[in-house]
Amino acid sequence: MRILLVEDDKRTSDYISSGLASSGHVTDVLADGRDALAVGLRESYDVVIVDRMIPGLDGVSLVKSLRAAGGKLPIILLTALGGVEDRVEGLEAGADDYLTKPFAFSELLARLHALGRRPPMAQEKTVLRVADLELDLVRRIARRAGQIVELLPREFSLLEFLMRNEGRVLTKTMLLERIWNFNFDPQSTVVETHVSRLRAKIDRPFEVQLIHTVRSTGYSLHAPR
Repeated sequence: MRILLVEDDKRTSDYISSGLASSGHVTDVLADGRDALAVGLRESYDVVIVDRMIPGLDGVSLVKSLRAAGGKLPIILLTALGGVEDRVEGLEAGADDYLTKPFAFSELLARLHALGRRPPMAQEKTVLRVADLELDLVRRIARRAGQIVELLPREFSLLEFLMRNEGRVLTKTMLLERIWNFNFDPQSTVVETHVSRLRAKIDRPFEVQLIHTVRSTGYSLHAPR
């Protein structure tokens, strides 16, 4: 899943984003509610995790603003305020779930998965398709020509990002920042290594190549033109 995390406490955001990355999810982290509103309305996410006490625009106001703009993606509120009235206010603002700090990461992950199993809204994609390649984001299953392709969590995230950007050229820098949360390192071969492994699984066993190298630029996933 692609997740937007809105949390201004760095220790908490690092804890959550690290755990999500290990579970194969792609996470964007923001610390300001107004920035999150702009990004949430512009970008496509599967789930938003929002801390209640954030600068710029508090978590409840952010949820209300996203809902008022027509956003229907699942939202989990994180907060140190665990009273009944606090939970009711958050849920009535439009949050789908409410998790009180401190919490176990395993519980947050379970709640994310529970939201992922809900019947999707009509406009939300839970299955990505390019030619005969299919990626089920909820069940986390990849298929090519009807055959299941076993992917490691990082490979799944890489393929998801490529498929979400079908036809676009993604640079090495973009991939490092999005999938590994790395700053650009000209000596790193992690992108090339993972793309090679991904190709070995979803391209080489089949007649048609979908992952294309754009010389001196990056990679693009698309059907033959």
